[in-house]
Amino acid sequence: MLKNSKAFSGYSVDDMTIALSFYGETLGLDVSEDDGLMTLHLGGGTKVLVYVKPNHAPATYTVLNFPVKNVDRTVTALKERGVRFESYDLPGLETDSNDICRDPGGPVIAWFRDPAGNIISVLEEH
Repeated sequence: MLKNSKAFSGYSVDDMTIALSFYGETLGLDVSEDDGLMTLHLGGGTKVLVYVKPNHAPATYTVLNFPVKNVDRTVTALKERGVRFESYDLPGLETDSNDICRDPGGPVIAWFRDPAGNIISVLEEH
């Protein structure tokens, strides 16, 4: 029944004006807004719906992952645009001085938050 549906994901933010600026200008994504709903137009034709929720609570998990060729260069470039990356020093989850996790059991990955507190990652594609 749903096998051929062009499904998409979505998540909430607390302020659409700030979200439009962050995703469109800071991250440089193609975005559109219609009737208070923002669509992120991502590579490969993927779309993500972002909407305002009055009682928004940031997701406690990664809502969006961006595979990139080089995490180090991407993190540096995003930091130059004002993006602040998460730093972790937990058992099984540790980031280096550039806020990048290089655990041999997983991908090279770094996490940051959008202005609404949702967690986003950049990870090295293989």
